Amino acid sequence: MRRSGLRLRPVNENGSTSSEMTPTIPILGGTGALGTGLAKRWAATGAKVVIGSRDAGRAEEAAAKVAAATGGEVVGMSNEDAATQGDLVFLTVPFRNQSEYMTNLKDVLTPGQILVDCSVPLAAAISGKATRTVGVWQGSAAQQAQEMAPEGVTVVSALHTVSASSLSDLETDLGEDVPICGDRKVDKARVARLIDRIEGLRPVNAGPLETSRIVEQLTPLLISINIRYKTHAGISFTGLPEGDPFS
Repeated sequence: MRRSGLRLRPVNENGSTSSEMTPTIPILGGTGALGTGLAKRWAATGAKVVIGSRDAGRAEEAAAKVAAATGGEVVGMSNEDAATQGDLVFLTVPFRNQSEYMTNLKDVLTPGQILVDCSVPLAAAISGKATRTVGVWQGSAAQQAQEMAPEGVTVVSALHTVSASSLSDLETDLGEDVPICGDRKVDKARVARLIDRIEGLRPVNAGPLETSRIVEQLTPLLISINIRYKTHAGISFTGLPEGDPFS
């Protein structure tokens, strides 16, 4: 069921209202659990989804499955090719792979693009527990991605607290909030409009990119809770006023 409260209007690249309802959304590492779930949800809304993978053949297979499940327009290609298909690019890989992906994308991403980093520095990346995190010198996974991104590419942090399995099951009703961290409201607003397309997800302005170090810590907390309750709980903020917090 659609959450009430914050509602965002679709706008074009220049910030003006637009009737354009079919954005192209590249998802790098899109054959993983989170990437596949997002691909299904966005494809079901009529967006064109581009699934990227290190193996283009694997991406094409994943795209065909998502298209069959949703009836949407979904294509698969290499990460490098997928990264050129849209102004907003989602990186949905585990933290242990983030550095490798950012290195490979250095000559592909171009100034003006927004990279949405969904990585969480879970200790599982170094054979530790998924209910713990590891320290990141830059402060957070998102800040590390920004440090590695080419000049002119902006990193926004989001989607750390949404269950991949809940996203993948189109029969599951979502009803949770999605904190978004970034240094410019206009960039966060563009990310928020894509997240807002997914029924039951409410984008929330969580502050500058450095706040991601706090938001990323919510993931191991939710993992711990979900293990104990055998569920896929998300988060919800109470008392938020009506209106667009990104304007």
